[in-house]
Amino acid sequence: MKGLQRLGCFIDTLKADVYPEIPSEPHLSITRQMIERLLAKQGVEPGQQVLDIGCGQGLALRHFLAAGLKPVGIALGEDVLICQQQGLDVRSMDQSFLEFDDNSFDIIWCRHALEHSIFPYFTLAEFKRVLRSGGRLYIEVPAPDTSCHHETNPNHYSVLGKSMWRSLFVRAGFAVEEEIDIDFTVPAGPDQYWSFFLSLPA
Repeated sequence: MKGLQRLGCFIDTLKADVYPEIPSEPHLSITRQMIERLLAKQGVEPGQQVLDIGCGQGLALRHFLAAGLKPVGIALGEDVLICQQQGLDVRSMDQSFLEFDDNSFDIIWCRHALEHSIFPYFTLAEFKRVLRSGGRLYIEVPAPDTSCHHETNPNHYSVLGKSMWRSLFVRAGFAVEEEIDIDFTVPAGPDQYWSFFLSLPA
């Protein structure tokens, strides 16, 4: 129990690292493009249940609603209230300790959230638990060592290499169906995100 208490205390110290982020480019364009790609996948249909991990201020949630899906978002900090005030179904919840029943969702959308986990392998096990057999998982993370140095962001704890991410996905029980390198330039210089379309084998 002492170990769990120490873990809880450590997690509590990280709450100060959480901050709201207003949607902006390139996130607006990338989100739209990747959701369109996801919706074109076989088996993705209106009416399915979607969990948006780290939903921010509701950008992806609004896209999913417009497509006829049934999304629920989770976030921490000010973004929860901002989304709720817009009428979006968003809960205050840590991605590593999901308060949902097993097999609750057809799709999990996790864009720029997994790098905020202090133990991503455990977090992925939670994703698997709440995802239905045959379901889909979208994950997007920043690459390390670009001009933006995402690994130095105060609330980025797991900015891993691509092969490590791929290994963790497979170990957690997911199949990697598609990988995309997203390249763009910001004032600091070249930057890159990695996009993974995964599935949970039936």
